[in-house]
Amino acid sequence: VQLQASGGGLVQAGGSLRLACAASGGTSNIRAMTWFRQAPGKEREFVAAIWWRTDNTYYTDSVKGRFTATRDNAKNTVYLQMNSLKPEDTAVYYCAAGFSLILSSVREPTSYNYWGQGTQVTVSS
Repeated sequence: VQLQASGGGLVQAGGSLRLACAASGGTSNIRAMTWFRQAPGKEREFVAAIWWRTDNTYYTDSVKGRFTATRDNAKNTVYLQMNSLKPEDTAVYYCAAGFSLILSSVREPTSYNYWGQGTQVTVSS
C-alpha cells in the first residue's frame, strides 16, 4: 500500500485546511486510516481515525469539534478537514493505514502497517 498525503500549508490561527491521503495498492486490506501528527521535539500523536468500511470516526480530545475525518472509497482517499486551527496544531501530519486494528490500539503508531510521507501544517498566531 502506498499513501500520498497532501494539503498542508501555512494558515493563520482560526483558519482552515483540508488534508488528503490517497491510498493505492492493496487497499482492500485496509481496516482503518488514521491521522497522526508530530511537532518538533515531541512524540508522534494520534489525531483522528476513520474506519474504512463503516465510517466510524475517533478523535483525540484536543481536536474534537474542530477536525473532521471523512473518506471517499471510490477515490481510495481520506480527508482531514481542520477548522478553527490553533498554533498548537502546528506539526507534520502523517496518514497511516492499518490492516488489523482494534479500537483499543488505534492511538498507537506501532499498530499501523503503512505510512504516508507527511505534510507540514503551520498555524501562525
